[in-house]
Amino acid sequence: MEWSLIWQRFSRNRRGRISLWIFLSLFVLSLAAELVSNHRPLLVSYQGSLYSPLLKDYPETVFGGDFDAPADYLDPFIEEQLSEGGNWAVFAPNRYQHDTLNYFAPTPNPAPPSSENFLGTDDRGRDVLARLLYGFRVSVLFGLALTAVGVVLGILFGALQGYFGGRTDLFFQRFIEVWGSVPELYLLIILASMFEPGLLVLLVILSLFGWMGLSDYVRAEFLRNRSLDYALAARALGLGHGQIIWRHLLPNSLTPVLAFLPFRLSAAILALTSLDFLGLGVPSSTPSLGELLAQGKENLDAWWISVPTFTVLVGLLMLLIFIGEALRDALDTRRA
Repeated sequence: MEWSLIWQRFSRNRRGRISLWIFLSLFVLSLAAELVSNHRPLLVSYQGSLYSPLLKDYPETVFGGDFDAPADYLDPFIEEQLSEGGNWAVFAPNRYQHDTLNYFAPTPNPAPPSSENFLGTDDRGRDVLARLLYGFRVSVLFGLALTAVGVVLGILFGALQGYFGGRTDLFFQRFIEVWGSVPELYLLIILASMFEPGLLVLLVILSLFGWMGLSDYVRAEFLRNRSLDYALAARALGLGHGQIIWRHLLPNSLTPVLAFLPFRLSAAILALTSLDFLGLGVPSSTPSLGELLAQGKENLDAWWISVPTFTVLVGLLMLLIFIGEALRDALDTRRA
């Protein structure tokens, strides 16, 4: 597989190339969310000493307060202490984290957009922009993890079916038919009542079902490639099954896997968002696009919750679809 040629064909697709750079830029920005949106200062100079509240919690008494509790840097008293007498503090562009409550908001929650909260607050007083930024990171990382697990399992089972065929293929096909008929949503509801919802629990449950679609394509590629001349020559030279699969068949069977990666990632993100919207996903304290959409449904008059969240979700899925289409065309040798 000539990666340089694939990249050249991918780069010719202007929409896919621009979508890739936009997605990567947003993803890198979300990975540095603590530097972009945080209620703690990045650096503080107080009475000639430097402090890094981003890395360590300091009690209020360090900055002239009366209580030995972690300093609240949104407190007007602490803000005054850090701005007078030559003291200074460097804050993030957005001075709220995903779980920061704005106790000093002049209007009741959910509060509309203002100079303090650029996209307003939700019904608990948390900054919507911060939750969007952190929720974007959680969604993409979860989607990448679910896609990686599904790809590994799909390649493993599909390769075993396609390479050995016969009874092995028949057994796995019957197993997939039975396992695929299990109602996934009902299983999620049952397990949600037994375990505390979390990203790890969702990852395990969704991974049990997410590999079956990909395994069919890998199986078909292996069934086709195992009868080609290079595979027969490798078998005639005495190479083992593992060497033939890993060194010869797998590299020539990755085209459908690579082509479907962006679409599988978008499906994983949409699955997490749907489960969070239904209340079957992560806890409400975890930043999530689905949880914000659920809040928007409960507070229809607070348009600043649902509209930005819907825009981010649709934009993310569109970027992944454009990337997937460009990658699919780049892997299609007939378009070369």
